[in-house]
Amino acid sequence: MDDSTVPLLDVVRSLSFVGDLSMGQPTDHSPRVAWIAGQLAKEAGADEVACTRAMAVALLRWSGCTANAPEFAELFGDDVSGRKALLAAQSSTSGFRAATRKKGSAFLALSRIHCEVSGDIAVQLGLDDTTQFALRHLFESYDGTGAPGGLRAEEVPMAVYMASLAGDLDIFHRLYGLEQAYTLINARAGALYPRELARVIVANARPWLAALEEDPTLSGPCSLDEGFAGHATSLEILAHVIDLKLPWMTGHSRLVAQLARNTAQQLGLDESGQRRIYRAALIHGMGRASVPNMIWDTPGKLPQSAWERVRLVPYWTGRAARQIGSLASEAEVASYAYQRSDGSGYFREAKEAGISLEGRILAASVALAALQAPRPWREAYSEDIAAELLMTEARAGRHDVNVVHALLDRAPAATALPAASSTGLLSQREREILRWISLGASNKVVAQKLAISPSTVRTHVESVFRKLECSTRAAATLKATQLGLL
Repeated sequence: MDDSTVPLLDVVRSLSFVGDLSMGQPTDHSPRVAWIAGQLAKEAGADEVACTRAMAVALLRWSGCTANAPEFAELFGDDVSGRKALLAAQSSTSGFRAATRKKGSAFLALSRIHCEVSGDIAVQLGLDDTTQFALRHLFESYDGTGAPGGLRAEEVPMAVYMASLAGDLDIFHRLYGLEQAYTLINARAGALYPRELARVIVANARPWLAALEEDPTLSGPCSLDEGFAGHATSLEILAHVIDLKLPWMTGHSRLVAQLARNTAQQLGLDESGQRRIYRAALIHGMGRASVPNMIWDTPGKLPQSAWERVRLVPYWTGRAARQIGSLASEAEVASYAYQRSDGSGYFREAKEAGISLEGRILAASVALAALQAPRPWREAYSEDIAAELLMTEARAGRHDVNVVHALLDRAPAATALPAASSTGLLSQREREILRWISLGASNKVVAQKLAISPSTVRTHVESVFRKLECSTRAAATLKATQLGLL
């Protein structure tokens, strides 16, 4: 198993953890929903394959949340609290659709981004065609008023209905009690999902919820073991999904992982230590999903209330260790990404003696990668200036000086455009434009940066979408990072 290959189920559960943070939900929400969806599938007479599929869709249904976070933030301000409110809406239709009714084509546009990325994630994970199709149609409705395809009735995969019903039950029961959950589900029956399937979940909700309360491990890793046993995938998929939340973070986690592994090698860590630090770097941003984009995009000093949310980012990354099996030790290392040797870091405020060497390597690597990349409030620092700034921090006691020396000796340039892909899929100009739009630049801004017309940029963007077989910028970014084009 190479540095980034891990059990498939661990990546799926990690994606569900990030999705729950993005949606403002408890971090056991998606695992609970997956278990309920599996029970619903069994009770409805589905075979074992269909039951596994329903659970997988339930776990991955929020995997596209990071992709449309910028657009969601533009519409609702706080993308995390906005989604939380939509899921809690006591409406006869989906809160998502109801809240965007007066916002033009927002429901369709946001759904398209989310579903396209969710489907592409399923492709990269190697899931079957039926599961991929379901994840590309997560917001379809039984009455045909959903998105992105306007499918209706039997055209919508049964796994979509099951995940939707299970999610409604878990949220409404938690917020309003079981009787009100019944009322809300019955009000949506025939519109969002089939009435017969709604009757099945209402008839069995009480014992299922009681079983989960008595034994929370029912929704644990074992629930999909048989269906996913023996399957592995690349952890870099998770890193790319994490970075999608903020366009200016494109490629950040992968760069940090490269920096950290090189530094670990320079300092003489064995292969096991190098692999652990590489994986920890790939997932160190998991907790970032819990903080709204409006906070991340704020220039200058943050208000105390916002800063407290940022401080909890590594805490949530560490909490992920409880759910993601073989990555538990990596998640623990990842939770030290923002610690500082003088105790000024977060969330533990640990000092150097309380931070492992791997933690100190990760913290310095994260800092260097951030300095070498542009942010909404500043341009990227050059390689020399970034190195000077980091060394100044180390001499002031905020980073391990020996770690920083090793890091700078082996640091690759972060700002150069990657070498042309061996596939020759995109032209050099297309790759330049893709790089800019992946960072959130509009066609007009790209045209200014490259001294070409906006119409020329638009033509190249259309060509990129056609070659990558996608229709949204988020999906193009995800595919391009996975193919090594970014």
